[in-house]
Amino acid sequence: MKTSQSLRTRLTVIILVPLLAVSVVAGAWQFSTTADRAESIFDRGLLSAALAISRDVAVTGGDALSPTTRRLVNDTSGGELFYHVFAPDGVFVTGYATPPVPAGRLLPQAAEPIYFDATYLGEPVRVLRYSDVATVDGLTGTFNITVWQSADVRSTFVREVVSRSFAVIALLVACVALIVWFGVGVGLRPLLELEGAIARRSSTDLTPIRRSVPVETKGLVETLNRLFDQVSRRISSKDEFISNAAHQLRNPIAGVLALAEAVQSAPNEGAARRRSGELLDAARETSQLANQLLSFERARGADVSATGRPLDLAALGQDVVAAFSPEAEAREVSVTYEEPGHPIHVLGDAVMLREAVLNLLRNALLHGGRDLSRIRLMIAASGPNASLSVEDDGVGIPPEKHLQARSRFGQAGGVDGSGLGLPIAVKVAQNHGGELKMGSAGQGLTVEILIPLLADADERGE
Repeated sequence: MKTSQSLRTRLTVIILVPLLAVSVVAGAWQFSTTADRAESIFDRGLLSAALAISRDVAVTGGDALSPTTRRLVNDTSGGELFYHVFAPDGVFVTGYATPPVPAGRLLPQAAEPIYFDATYLGEPVRVLRYSDVATVDGLTGTFNITVWQSADVRSTFVREVVSRSFAVIALLVACVALIVWFGVGVGLRPLLELEGAIARRSSTDLTPIRRSVPVETKGLVETLNRLFDQVSRRISSKDEFISNAAHQLRNPIAGVLALAEAVQSAPNEGAARRRSGELLDAARETSQLANQLLSFERARGADVSATGRPLDLAALGQDVVAAFSPEAEAREVSVTYEEPGHPIHVLGDAVMLREAVLNLLRNALLHGGRDLSRIRLMIAASGPNASLSVEDDGVGIPPEKHLQARSRFGQAGGVDGSGLGLPIAVKVAQNHGGELKMGSAGQGLTVEILIPLLADADERGE
């Protein structure tokens, strides 16, 4: 069997995967923000340096830069600055001889600072062109000041800031992962305790689980307790059935054994033949009892909702009467069948319904008494239900003994029988979503099985 992933691992992954996704998005946002901020900081550094150089050129005539300006030029935002000052008459004033220019275009004369990217000595640089009106050695005009710095300085700054940010994010994610891992383990502890409580249950201990559990698992525990209760009842019912069945079979089997011994020890052939006939009758009764026990057990475990098929009760009634008529004729009892005149469809188990109706007919024949003369089977539609009724003119059963007659191995009279005919019919009716009713209209007994009708053929798409 394939081993599934543990719940602890699944919960940790479910929590951490979105967290990692958010961390990646946060890292990308941090990188973009840091790059924009670095560009703004370094551009302001270039402008500060250009303003300082412009001031010093005007003061000293381009001969020297002040110490403050030199410190600014030598280390602005972590990297050296380069500069070039160009006089209005085209004369080089101070700085580096050849400033970088943008590729493929000329810079316009503008009062506002102009920033652009270029290449200086084969390396990418960020450049500021600043124009300022000043007077140097009697020459008044617009001086062009160019300041530039290597782009690697900015890239290094961004990498350092982003690396630190990612390190902090990674540390936070690792801490959250550990917290989640151990937190989920603590949170799942009640489930592990519940698993232990379930593992301690056995076929001899199906007591309900009574322990404090999280709200989310209360439904699971209630379902398990219902299941334990149903299984416990089922086991108790089977134990009781087996005990009763053994008790019911003990006497017939003992009778069969006694008759077999009597046949074996018969003094003559005539006595042996008589005792053989009695043995055959006893064996048939025992066989019938065993078959009814099996039928009752099958009726108890049947799931008609899963195994049922559409069937016509009118046709089923004809088959049942045809099978039962020889038994009734042997007792000189007439059997009539009132057909509904049209098909009556139900969703059911044909074998079990046939067994139930045969049991009702045989019960009428067996318990109807000496004056029994007729048995009638009626099948009809009764509102939303189909009705299968067996009516006889025998001695009947008093209302106060109806419950006893319906119980397993119950006998309402002193006549021999298995006591399973009516209980089988009751179970079959219940398995079909219906019920069994008992009553009388004057003399005799009427037993009626009611089960839900099936929708007509058009509604079923037939």
